[in-house]
Amino acid sequence: MAARRVWGFLGGTTVAVALAAVTYNSTFGNVFYVLLYGALTSAAWLAMRRVPAGPQRRPWLLVAVTQTLWFAGDATELAYYYLAKVPPVGLSDVCWLGGYAVLTVALVLMARRRAPGRLRGAVLDALTLTAAAALVSWQFLIEPSLRQGYSTGASIIPALYPVADVVVLAALLFIALSPGTRQAPTRLLFGAVALYLSIDLITNIGFHFLSDGLVARAGSLIMLGNALLTAACLHPKRDELTRSSAQVRVLHPSRVLFLGVAFLTAPVLTAVQDGLAKNAVATLLATAASTIFVLTRFTLAVREQERAQAQLSHQAHHDPLTGLANRAMLTDEMDRGRPTGVAVLYLDLDGFKQVNDRYGHEAGDLVLTTVANRLSAAVRGTDLVVRLGGDEFVLFCPDLPAPDAIRLAERVVADVARPIPFQGSQLDVGASIGIAAYGAGEQAHERDALRAADAAMYEAKRQGRGRWVLATTLAA
Repeated sequence: MAARRVWGFLGGTTVAVALAAVTYNSTFGNVFYVLLYGALTSAAWLAMRRVPAGPQRRPWLLVAVTQTLWFAGDATELAYYYLAKVPPVGLSDVCWLGGYAVLTVALVLMARRRAPGRLRGAVLDALTLTAAAALVSWQFLIEPSLRQGYSTGASIIPALYPVADVVVLAALLFIALSPGTRQAPTRLLFGAVALYLSIDLITNIGFHFLSDGLVARAGSLIMLGNALLTAACLHPKRDELTRSSAQVRVLHPSRVLFLGVAFLTAPVLTAVQDGLAKNAVATLLATAASTIFVLTRFTLAVREQERAQAQLSHQAHHDPLTGLANRAMLTDEMDRGRPTGVAVLYLDLDGFKQVNDRYGHEAGDLVLTTVANRLSAAVRGTDLVVRLGGDEFVLFCPDLPAPDAIRLAERVVADVARPIPFQGSQLDVGASIGIAAYGAGEQAHERDALRAADAAMYEAKRQGRGRWVLATTLAA
């Protein structure tokens, strides 16, 4: 689905959820709430069906199951209300708590697919932050609930909701702290889970300073969180949540800040409980100073390691002469898979060997770097320019129709043919280009397109210098 339609879906849902909140506790409002919740749950299943079958669909399947369980819980609670039989612990609690468990599994699956084998640091940092959140939750939510003195079920079940929130927060932090891109789908996911946790917090402590009606109206906003998750699934870039990314995650200053807050959570709570006695304050200040020094040293060490890692990663994925992407990066891009289609232009220089033999390697290097710059200037920002080796280049252009690929090839042929000044002389080379393209819905793969473009390039060479040939079929 196009991004514009996704935002339109969110806008319409926001208006509908606002209407449901305003009309809460009326016959119309309750009926509208159930119908809207059911429609959003159905939308989650339909969105999940749009994801190609396979491992990348499983997290979205679990997201749809989560929304179904929560919808069942709300519908059951509403039925209890109209039957005037609201039990302290009922089927609705089973559905709601089950939804938390399923959502946690979905988030963990996303984190594992985004950064397979690279989650150790993210998990350790996430558990550090989660431990601090668990301590606060125990202090202000869980332990007070267990102190109520009700029957076992009536006191334990309410305490399970803050526990579930902490577990979901941990799973979300696995994603937030793992390597990977952070575009619209990831932000939509973060917004949804943050909204869920905020609603639970209001539901748990809001009754101390808000009316029951306002607390219940805030609870209806859970449907907006469901809509955010569905929008993330419908977004054309949703694959960033379930596909491995080659991006190297750097240590952001906010990450160090959050870790520092986590380290100081226990001392702060202890100092507050001791009534801010002098000894407690002195201990807190000393702990804070030590934490700052340790984290500063930790940050400096990590930054040095990141610089070295970034340099190695760049060398592994780029050509040292031209600075273009190399075959390894092209392979990574092809392995991503693009349902919107791709165009591949396979380019071989005409006359390069003659230039190299006559003028030497210095002239040959100048030709290669100049051609690399001209190719980079000819493509879009989303395209990838690759030097495969020798005088062979590839233009990898996602979502580029065949007519546009042909126009790009014509421009490249003209650009490469421009003379290159060299020591008072001119170096002349040309380009033979093979083109292969396929669109959305066609049964093809980037590797098929690369092979077909390679074959078409050799056909262009047979026809003469400075030509392009469009592959009619993709090599199997």
